[in-house]
Amino acid sequence: MSLILIIIYGCCLFFIFLYSLVQLSLVWTYRRGRGEEAFTGSMHSVFGEQKDWPVVTIQLPVYNERYVVNRLIDSVCAIRYPKDKLHIQVLDDSTDDSFELAAKSVKHWQEKGIDIVHVKRPERTGFKAGALAYGLTCSKGDFTAIFDADFMPYPDFLERCIPYFIQEKVGLVQTRWEHLNEDYSMLTRLQAFGLDAHFSIEQRGRNINQHFINFNGTAGIWRNTCIAEAGGWQSDTLTEDLDLSYRAQIKGWKFQYLEKLGSPAELPAAMPALKNQQYRWTKGAAECAVKNLPRVMRAKGIPWSTKLHAFFHLANSFIFVCVLTTAILSVPMLFIKFSDPDLGFLFKLASLFLLSFFIHGFFYWTSMKHGQGERHKSFGEFLMVFPLFLSVSMGLSLHNAIAVIEGYAGRKTPFVRTPKFNLIEKKGSFLDSSYRIRKIHPMSILEIVLALYFLGGIGLAFYLNDFGLIPFHIMLFLGFGLVGFYGLRHAKIG
Repeated sequence: MSLILIIIYGCCLFFIFLYSLVQLSLVWTYRRGRGEEAFTGSMHSVFGEQKDWPVVTIQLPVYNERYVVNRLIDSVCAIRYPKDKLHIQVLDDSTDDSFELAAKSVKHWQEKGIDIVHVKRPERTGFKAGALAYGLTCSKGDFTAIFDADFMPYPDFLERCIPYFIQEKVGLVQTRWEHLNEDYSMLTRLQAFGLDAHFSIEQRGRNINQHFINFNGTAGIWRNTCIAEAGGWQSDTLTEDLDLSYRAQIKGWKFQYLEKLGSPAELPAAMPALKNQQYRWTKGAAECAVKNLPRVMRAKGIPWSTKLHAFFHLANSFIFVCVLTTAILSVPMLFIKFSDPDLGFLFKLASLFLLSFFIHGFFYWTSMKHGQGERHKSFGEFLMVFPLFLSVSMGLSLHNAIAVIEGYAGRKTPFVRTPKFNLIEKKGSFLDSSYRIRKIHPMSILEIVLALYFLGGIGLAFYLNDFGLIPFHIMLFLGFGLVGFYGLRHAKIG
C-alpha cells in the first residue's frame, strides 16, 4: 500500500512539474516578444471612409442582471462607431425584473437613434451558447462582438479591434480584461493577480508563437464565417468559448490577442460566487479536453509544439486534481518516511519538484512586473501576495477537483451564472443583494475539515521531528481555512 501511495504521490508531483515547465516556456516567450504587438492601422487607413466600414453586431447575453444591465447597455451604446454600421442585441433570458429594466434602457437608446434590439428567445435552451446562436440568426454584418453583463467596454473598442480583421484568416480578436473592483477586497485582489497572469503571460505567450489561445467568453470580436465554419456555438460543454476557440483553430483560423487593449469588468466579491465561476471554468475545461484534445492530436498540419501547448492548455484544470491528491497524501507520506528510512532518498528526489513552486513564482512575478495589468508593485508586495494567492488556489482545489472529475466523467450540470453586484473600486456591497448565494454548501464544511487535517499535519511534523513539509502544510491550512470560512461567512453567516 505504501508503494502505491508513493507512486500516486510521485505521478501528481511529476504532472505539476511538467505543467510548470510549460508555464516557464510561456514566460520566456513573453519576455522575448514583449512590446512587439503590432498595430495594423486605424479604421480610416484600413477601411477608408466611414461609409465603407464593416457592419458590426454587438451581442449582450444577460440573465437576471438587475444591478448591472443598465450599466452594460449604456457603456456599449457609448462605443464610437457609425450608427448605421452598429447593431446591438440584448439577448435577454431574464426571469426577474431585470428584463423590464433592460427594456426601458433599450427604448431610451432607440429613441436616440441607436440600432439596439431587445431579444427574448421563445425557449431558453443551451444557456449562453444557445442565446448567442439565436442572436446570430438575426444579426447584421460580418463581425460579432460579445460582452458579458459585468463589462464596461471603452468607447474606442471597435475602432482598435476591427482593423485586425484586414487579415482574412483572422477569426477572432480578443482583448485583455481589466478590473473595475480590484481593490474591493483581498479576494478581488487575488483574483486580479491570477487573471492578469493569464492575460499577459498565457494568452500573449501562446499568441506570439501562434499556439492555440482561447476566446475568454467576452470582450472579443468574432468573424461570423469563422463561427459558422467551426460548427457554430454548441452547448455540450460549460465553456462554450473554449470549445468554439479550439474547433475554429483546428480548422485553420488565426486568433489575434491584444494585450494592450483592456476591457474593464467586475470581479466576483463573494466566495460562493467565485466558486460558481471556478466550477464552470474548471469543469468546462475538462469537458473541452475530452471533446477536443483527440481532434487536436489527430489534426494534420499542426506543429508538435502547438499540440504540446494545447494538451497542457486543455488539461490545465487537472492541476487541481493533482494538487488535492498531493496535499492529502502529504500527511501519510510523513508516516511512510518515518516507518521506512530506506525510502528517504525518494522524498529527497521529490523535493526537486519544489522547483515548480519557484517557477510559478517567476511566472506570476513576470506578470506583475512586466504585464499590462493596472498595478505594478514592488517585489516586497509580490512576496506578500503570491504565497496568499497560492494558498487560496490550493484551498479551492477540493471544489475544483470535483468539478474536473465530473467533467471527465461526462456528468452534465446546468450553466450557473456568476452573480454581479455593481461593485466599482471599493463602493457597494453584496451582502443585501437578492442575488447573494445564501445557501451554505457542504463543500465549505469539508474545506474546514481539511484545514484541520493539515493543522494536524503541522503537529505531526513536530511529533516526528520532520519539518520538510511544514511550509506546504501551513499554506494548505491557511488556504482551506480561508476558502471554507469565507464560503460560510458570505452565505448565511456574517
